[in-house]
Amino acid sequence: MLGEARIRVLVAKPGLDGHDRGAKVVARALRDAGMEVIYTGIRQSPEMIVRTAVQEDVDVVGLSILSGAHLELLPPVIEGLNSEGKGDVLVIAGGIIPDEDIPQLRQIGVKAIFGPGTKTGELVTFIKDEIAARRESR
Repeated sequence: MLGEARIRVLVAKPGLDGHDRGAKVVARALRDAGMEVIYTGIRQSPEMIVRTAVQEDVDVVGLSILSGAHLELLPPVIEGLNSEGKGDVLVIAGGIIPDEDIPQLRQIGVKAIFGPGTKTGELVTFIKDEIAARRESR
């Protein structure tokens, strides 16, 4: 739609995980879908992710994690966004996250978790729908 702000997405790799192929595929798919994408690269601390999200004024923070440290790394990102007044940012996660950890991540504010094999179109649709609903409710 003409005049409608593009969705700004930060794709980040928290922690020491060095595998970023999936994050790059996601970043490209979101870009191809018309979103503005900022990719942080690997080995980002929660503080670095929050700082970038605030500086870039993003609508979405997508966290890609394969290391198993999701319960240690994702809560500080959410807390940091909240303390910076960015608690309205849509936070999603992807990667290897056991089903039993999903309720805890949702409770702290991760809106959705996308596991291996998720089609990029599903992710694009989710983000567009969620951001449209948020913008409409403002």
